[in-house]
Formats: sequence, C-alpha cells, structure tokens
Amino acid sequence: MTALDWLAAPWGYEFMQRALLVTGVAAVVCALLSCWLVLVGWSLLGDAVAHAVLPGVVLAYLVGLPFAVGALVFGVGAVALIGLVRETSGLREDTSIGVVFTTLFALGIVLVSTTPSQVDLGHILFGNVLGVADVDIVQVVGLGVLTFAVLVLKRRDLTLYAFDRTHAHAVGIYPRVLGALLLGLLAVTVVVGLQAVGVVLVVAMLIIPGATAYLLTERMGRMLVIAPVLAGGCAVVGLYASYYLDASSAGMVVVAQGIVFTAAYAFAPRTGLLRRSSRTSWDGERGTGAAPGRALAAPRLTP
Repeated sequence: MTALDWLAAPWGYEFMQRALLVTGVAAVVCALLSCWLVLVGWSLLGDAVAHAVLPGVVLAYLVGLPFAVGALVFGVGAVALIGLVRETSGLREDTSIGVVFTTLFALGIVLVSTTPSQVDLGHILFGNVLGVADVDIVQVVGLGVLTFAVLVLKRRDLTLYAFDRTHAHAVGIYPRVLGALLLGLLAVTVVVGLQAVGVVLVVAMLIIPGATAYLLTERMGRMLVIAPVLAGGCAVVGLYASYYLDASSAGMVVVAQGIVFTAAYAFAPRTGLLRRSSRTSWDGERGTGAAPGRALAAPRLTP
C-alpha cells in the first residue's frame, strides 16, 4: 500500500465520510465557542449543560421527538435552574452548578437504564459517529452552521463582554442579553456535539481547543482562528487513528485534542513549560532573582 492509498483508504467508506462531516462540524463549532467559555470562566457551566441534557434526550425518544429537541429544552432549562438556585439559595455558582448537573445527569442515567428501547441510548453518552443517520446529519449541519454564523456575527460584542462588561454596558451593549445569548449558543452547541461524540466527550471539545489556543496567542482574533483549525485537524487525525487502530472514533478525536494541548503546554513559544523553565534558570544564573510566580504567569490576552 502506497502512502496515497493509506491516506485515501478510510474515505472510500460512506460511514467514514459521514463521520468526517459530523465530527468536523461539531469540532469547529465547539472550538469556536470554547474560546469565550475559557475567557468568561464558564468551562464548568459547559460541563453542566452537556451532562444535564441526557434526560431530555431520553424523554424525547419516549415521545417520538428528535433527540435535539429534548436536549435543547433541558440544556436551556438547566442554565435557568442553575441561575435560580444561585440567586435564591445564596450558594456559590460552582456549588449550584454541581448540584443541578449531577442530579439531572443521574436522572438521565436512571431513564436510560429503565427505558425499553430498540435504540442503544448509551450512544448518547459516548457517541456513535460511525452510525450517524441522515436526520442526525441534517440536525448537526443545520444547527452547526446557525451557531457558527451567530458567533462570527456577534464576535466583537461577545469579546467585549468577555473582557469588560462595564465598558460593554457603557457603549450600549447589554451584558445580560449577551450572557443569555452565549448560554443559548452553549445549549445548541452541546446538541451539535453530542450527536458526534456523546454527552461525556462533548465537554472536552468545549474546553480543550479554547484552552490550547489561549496558550498559543495573546490576541483574541488569532485565538478564534487557531482553536477551530486545531479542532478540525484533530477531528481528521482522530478518525484516521480510530480507523487503523480499530478504536473509538469519538475518543480518539478527544485524545488528539489532548495531545495537542499537552504539546502547547510544553512547547508554546512564550508560555510553554520548557520555555518558562529555561527562562527561570537563566534568570537564576544571572542573579536576577526572578520570582517563580512571574516565570509561570499566564499569557496576557488582548481583544
């Protein structure tokens, strides 16, 4: 087998072509949104929404509705419930998130285990990208394109919201509206991602690309390009690896993203672990007495 044959072999199968389309769309959209989730500090909220949609998926199956409908309803409902608990109980936000998402996720697991079904609802947990149906492709592509378009069109407002909400309000942008928009897009993106990689792994796709891009650049505009490009590349590499290793496609895509993050963490030109270690050693040899905290400082991102 030549190198060209090796590269082309997986795409001779229709199920691999479908997997590439669905995974690529989900990876790019999740990566774009992850940039703002990382900046705003909503990574845990993304985790909560991803897990909270599980009972909605099962209930949608029971009444004969598309999975996306139930997931979207429970995703938005989980966000509203977290806000209600936080405002009325006096608990911290992370505590409210933990209570709501673990309860809803546990409810989903109970429903999965007790629902008689000819469909393996376990695929919602761990993904089944190689068996994606036509209706799922339409949902993923449709919702993905819609979410991507809104994020691109509103990128300046969302970036200002992430960096300085007071200034956003001063120039006539309402932070509450932008926050609600970002939460709504998060719910829709979770629906897109779970069709490809499942509830459990969509969390990684909503966090890792943005975190990786954050380590590689100091400019928000570049971050919004780097994250989707890396995520799309990892989708292709992960599918190749799953084909030739006979491993989980969704799992390999996320593993590829994790490897890229590890490389960025270690070798990033400004903030990489090795770069910072060598800078600290150099400062020590020169007797500058650089503080370890300074040597390990995070990149200073600008809009």
